[in-house]
Parts: sequence; C-alpha cells; structure tokens
Amino acid sequence: MFLKTKIMKSTPSFSDNIQRLKDALETCDSVLIGAGAGLSTAAGFIYTGERFEKYFSDFADKYKFRDMYSGGFYPYETMEEFWGYWSRYIWINRYAPIPNDLYGRLLDLVKDKDYFVITTNVDHCFQRAGFDKKRLFYTQGDYGLFQSQNPSGPSKDKTYDNEQIIRGMVLSQGFEIAEDGTLLIPEGKQISMTVPSELIPYCPDDGEPMTTNLRADNLFVEDEGWHLAAERYQNFLRTRASGKILFLEIGVGYNTPVIIKYPFWRMTDENPQATYACLNLNEAYSPDQISKRSICINADIKEVIDSLS
Repeated sequence: MFLKTKIMKSTPSFSDNIQRLKDALETCDSVLIGAGAGLSTAAGFIYTGERFEKYFSDFADKYKFRDMYSGGFYPYETMEEFWGYWSRYIWINRYAPIPNDLYGRLLDLVKDKDYFVITTNVDHCFQRAGFDKKRLFYTQGDYGLFQSQNPSGPSKDKTYDNEQIIRGMVLSQGFEIAEDGTLLIPEGKQISMTVPSELIPYCPDDGEPMTTNLRADNLFVEDEGWHLAAERYQNFLRTRASGKILFLEIGVGYNTPVIIKYPFWRMTDENPQATYACLNLNEAYSPDQISKRSICINADIKEVIDSLS
C-alpha cells in the first residue's frame, strides 16, 4: 500500500532545496497550496506564552490551563463565561491584525500563477492577506461564522457572520478595539470574564443557542459557500492535477493527514509531471515513491518564504 511505505527525510542542503523550490515555482503551470496550522503559527498566531498571558491570564489563573487551545475545550459552567472566553479567542485570531506579513509574502510568490489553496486553518488569513476568495477552500470552518447548536429545519446548512456580535462581547468585558482591530486592555480597567446574558447569541432561524462553525462533530455545518469552494477545488484538480503542477504543502501536521498530506502524496505519485514540496519545521517528509520529485525543507516556514522572495 502506498501509505505504508517507508517515509524518508530529505538530505539536500537548505540552500539547494530553496533553489529547487524556486525553480519548481517558476516552471510549473499551476500551484496547489495545502496549508495547516504551522503556517499560521509562523505568521505569529501563537496560542501560548506572551500572547496567551496578555489576553487570558484571568482564565489561566482560575482554571490553570496554559494555552488558548486547551481553554477552548474547557467545560465552562455558564454560557456567559463560555462566550467571555471564546469572544476574546475569536477576536484576536480572526479580526485583529495578522501579526506579520508571512501570508502576504506567500501571495507574492504565487499571485501570477494559476493557484488554488486548500487549508484546515480557520483564521481566514488567506483572504485577509489578499488571496482570491474563489481560489480558497476552508475545509474545517471559520472563526468568523456561527451556526446553530442543533442545525435543522430553517437553520439547516446555514451559517451566520459573527463580527458585530463578537465585537460587542469583547467590548462588554471592558476591552477596547483600536481602529486596525487590535484588542486593547485599558490601563487600570478591570476586565470581566463573562459577557452579559443578553449578548449570548441565539440562532435567528430556529431559536437554538449558537456555536462556532468549527468542525468538531457531525453537526458541523457545510454551508452553501463551503460547497461552492469544494466544487471549485474539485474542478481545479480535474483540470490541473494531471499537468505540470506543484503541490506545495505548508505547515501540515498529522492531525488530519487525509485532507491534504495523503492526497498530495497520492496525486504526485500518479502524475510524473508533478512536484511535491513540504515546508515544515522538523516534520518535512515524503514517501520513497515520490522522493525524487519531492522538496522537503525542515526549517522555520517564515525563513523559507523569506528565502524564496
């Protein structure tokens, strides 16, 4: 079986691989970018450390978790506290400025190519950085959308923009929002860990409590926009995957390899004109079958993109 073959690390030097990737970008007819959490981490979306302490020190003191991700799974006793946490989480990871220009630099590399992006990230950074929204497929949802907790009947297959609701929630806790979207903590002001009960969102179509549109179970809503993006992705594969294509995988781990990593390996194996590139700090590999047409760079993603520019 293809996926059971030995996986090998690449041996060329960093500079050699950078040149190989430059050549692949220049000579390919199309580029399919597959992006995972590592790309957003390199763009500054760090879920631990200083950024976590700045916005969630009160939750950390009370509940003893030490990163945003863990806090997102905590079983808060009230919806007021649940949304107190999640409104901050969503604002700084979806509406506040992208911490650095990595996504923009990536766009500069492919904007003149025939490209498409499939990503498991839910922070919407590709579109915010200027990528064509008709060339994007967000498979796992969007921090910027709500859905009903029990989507059925009039709420079936529907999502709801949440920016204004989330804005109201973070302001109600005592934060301020700068003109560019930065979440500010006013000096000397006590920040609340809860939102007022009247701000808890309910679905306008079915009256059920709302929740985040993030793939966690079989209730995840794949709305009309999701299906249109999936159709565009499949059309891109039908018309380009057999040509001279670069499968550019960036920051993809092994949480959901069946979405990006394994299909990229399979399609590269099936197409002798294809090149597979994997950018991932300490996790860049390729199977034996495609190793001669693979460029695996075990390095910081920002350093790689900077070197390609």
